[in-house]
Amino acid sequence: MEKTSTLQYQRDEHRVHLIVYHLIWCPRRRKAILTGPIKERCQQILEEKCLEKGWSILTLAIQPDHIHLFIRVWPSESAADVVKELKGITSFHLRREFAPIMKKMPSTWTRSYFASTADAVSAETIQHYINAQKGI
Repeated sequence: MEKTSTLQYQRDEHRVHLIVYHLIWCPRRRKAILTGPIKERCQQILEEKCLEKGWSILTLAIQPDHIHLFIRVWPSESAADVVKELKGITSFHLRREFAPIMKKMPSTWTRSYFASTADAVSAETIQHYINAQKGI
């Protein structure tokens, strides 16, 4: 999934902001389970949660053994909060909907993740990196 968006500062009542994160996380034991219907459902869950929270997905690349997410969020939300929300909601739904596959794993995601902030200059670099991971 790729969405094009110019990264411009947003303004609201008391702030001007541009908060963009590059996030990566993996399934437990780096198992390559994010394929087929699990991948599609995971993408759908991520998109729905981001829409609900008012976050903009700039790029989402789901590989069999990890997820890359380039996302724009509100200043009040840390990378840790975003990852916690997204890992939690996807784990809940995937474990319930794909129980035969997921019950073989003690948990869906590892406890670790990668997070990096980005600005308008590095945004293009991150886009190229994620596209390279997708094979584009």
